[in-house]
Amino acid sequence: MDQQKLRTLVFEKTGVKIDVDDPVFALVALNEAVLAEAVERHVALLDDATGELAAQVQALQNGGHIERPAAPRAAPAAASAARGPMLAGDKRMIALAGGAALLGALLVLLGQAAFFRPPPAPAPIVQARELTAEQTQALANADKMARAVEKLDAKSRKLIQTEMQKP
Repeated sequence: MDQQKLRTLVFEKTGVKIDVDDPVFALVALNEAVLAEAVERHVALLDDATGELAAQVQALQNGGHIERPAAPRAAPAAASAARGPMLAGDKRMIALAGGAALLGALLVLLGQAAFFRPPPAPAPIVQARELTAEQTQALANADKMARAVEKLDAKSRKLIQTEMQKP
């Protein structure tokens, strides 16, 4: 289990940053353990069925007929029912996994509620809808002044620019 890969995957899908020490990783490890046990059981059942099938194929190739077992084989869905009721250990493991999942989800939600607040709304930008008559006149005068300064000699332009720099 690559924790960094899981962190980036969670962030890409949900936008939630989780730490490597987050309890959700314990939940992931527990789920992996339960899944590994279930896969082992299914692989064992598949191996048994494959062995029986291989024996039947060999019998067909050798003699042309299949010897029927004394007791008919139950269907895969009925195999678990024929095996007997669920063992106490299985029930305990399922209850433990469910409890851990609920506890992990509760801890994640409480942590999100406690530590992550939504960012404040940005301040509204106020723009003037229209310039006043005084502002329009000032802009026109500034344009005239800029054109007049361009026509002056270099010494006079420099003197005006230094005067404009003063507060």
